[in-house]
Amino acid sequence: MTASAFIHRFEPATGAGSPPLLLLHGTGGDENDLLGLGRMISPGSALLSPRGRVLEHGMPRFFRRLAEGVFDEDDVRRRTHELGDFVAEARQRYGIAAPIAVGFSNGANIAAALLLLKPEALAGAILLRAMVPLSDPPNADLAGKPVLLLSGQADPIVPASNSARLAALLSQAGASVTHKVLPAGHQLSQADVSLARDWIGNVDARAA
Repeated sequence: MTASAFIHRFEPATGAGSPPLLLLHGTGGDENDLLGLGRMISPGSALLSPRGRVLEHGMPRFFRRLAEGVFDEDDVRRRTHELGDFVAEARQRYGIAAPIAVGFSNGANIAAALLLLKPEALAGAILLRAMVPLSDPPNADLAGKPVLLLSGQADPIVPASNSARLAALLSQAGASVTHKVLPAGHQLSQADVSLARDWIGNVDARAA
């Protein structure tokens, strides 16, 4: 899997010490969707933003689903390994460290899968409206990896029990998980931006 296998955008870092971000859009988004969010939550970070390679009724996604909330798990695994290979290739090509994933909805789900299947690909993750991506996940070693999981209290797509299960699953694998449930639906709110910015600032400070 070469970096050119994913249509993507790359913006070099403009500030020293800011962690690179891997931006992963939701269903129907593309490589431009989360660039503004990335700049807001971590000004100065290098931004790597691929477009999902699966089409659902013409809308890009990162993996196939069989129905709302029902994933094609064989495809999840295959596409996650493809994405992990892309990240490794892009790191070499652009000279960046392991990124922190910032994923929304479908993008957050594949970011969670990336943590479980190829943990070495990421330095951490911000998971916005994520679900458990695999019913039988492998035993991953996420020792100390920082993860921010932001869920919506009124989310019609992600049940509260599912996001809580994801938080528990990542914690059991050793990740340092912060899970907050916001008074929001599936769409992002200003609170998501503020919390993500503060969280990444703290992660950045600890790394420094």
